[in-house]
Amino acid sequence: MNLHKISFAFLIIGGLNWGLVLFDKGVENYIGSSVASVVYALVALSAIYEAVSHKKMCKMCDKGVGM
Repeated sequence: MNLHKISFAFLIIGGLNWGLVLFDKGVENYIGSSVASVVYALVALSAIYEAVSHKKMCKMCDKGVGM
């Protein structure tokens, strides 16, 4: 369950970063590009994890609600 919380937090960070990129204020402008690459990799791994494990962990999907 902790991995889910961590990956969800990285997905939020990634989404907010994409919003900031619209205004040329992305995370790469404030931290080094090598550190930003690590953050991007963690966001990507989090997205993969959430995509694979979502069905079994989502309460709404478990009940057949939504899509």
